Amino acid sequence: MAFLLLGFLVALFLVGDNTDGFERPVSFTIIRISSFYNHSWVQNLGSGWLDELETHRWNTNSNSIEYLQPWSRGNFSSKEFADMEKLFHLHFVSFTREVQKNVNKYQYEYPFVLQVAIGCELQSEETSVGFAREAYQGTDLLSLENNSWLPSPQGGRRAQIVCRQYDLYKLLKETVHKLMSDICPRLTLGLLDAGKEDLQRQLKPEAWLSSGSSPGPGRLLLVCRVSGFHPKPVLVTWMRGNQEQPGTERSDVLPNADGTWYLRVTLEVTAGEAAGLSCRVQHSSLGDQDIILHWEHQNSIVFILLAVILVLALLAGLVFWLRKLW
Repeated sequence: MAFLLLGFLVALFLVGDNTDGFERPVSFTIIRISSFYNHSWVQNLGSGWLDELETHRWNTNSNSIEYLQPWSRGNFSSKEFADMEKLFHLHFVSFTREVQKNVNKYQYEYPFVLQVAIGCELQSEETSVGFAREAYQGTDLLSLENNSWLPSPQGGRRAQIVCRQYDLYKLLKETVHKLMSDICPRLTLGLLDAGKEDLQRQLKPEAWLSSGSSPGPGRLLLVCRVSGFHPKPVLVTWMRGNQEQPGTERSDVLPNADGTWYLRVTLEVTAGEAAGLSCRVQHSSLGDQDIILHWEHQNSIVFILLAVILVLALLAGLVFWLRKLW
């Protein structure tokens, strides 16, 4: 699995309705991105994600954890977070030195980026599965499984060399294992409990139709926009009757400033094919009451608006003509 830069969000599962009965797995992931520009210039970035929500960020200036949500401390004490800050700072320093010392041995070439994801997936309050993965330049390099570093097939000989070297560092393996199996599950449960109200809020989407830029003569780009919904998972489809239309294009689900989400779904058709099409929006906040917008209604609204504008223009012209007579 390749990791992108800090904006990368690990593909994770949804938060269940409560922490007493998990309906789906819940993941917490610590992401570290180290950019090695040359032998003396390195930039380290770190963040923590509860599913697709960023909850923590590493401040490289103060070597401290920033809490991005009001409930980001979960049920951890100040001392526990202080200990974690010391651990992360030591890890950043030692990891950077180790990589710089072994650049040639690892077959790394400046400039390069190393991406690491360490975390756990909670399947219940008692059951969790830890994971630790590292990538080089966005390509899988290695992972920790059954307390052993395993090279990724995509990593080739480089991955095998790095794994052999990592196996020499007992403290590194112990630290990663502690994060995966102890710290991560306890922190995740605390976050789910402290942030329950925020994480479980249900906000209904708003949806509207419009035409996009014409893709060509005699063709239409139908646009269905959906915004203001929470949580993030949503299904938006262009339909003809009960059949989903092929050729539907979906944008990424993007965040709004208020913490809700936005999505744009388009369908290119000929002008004669638009009749009978509809956009269907399915979201947990709607229950079984899907939003269905019919394209014919959109056209009717456009015609009504045009008619109103025409009438107002005629009235304005009549008033102007009468004033000239007076």
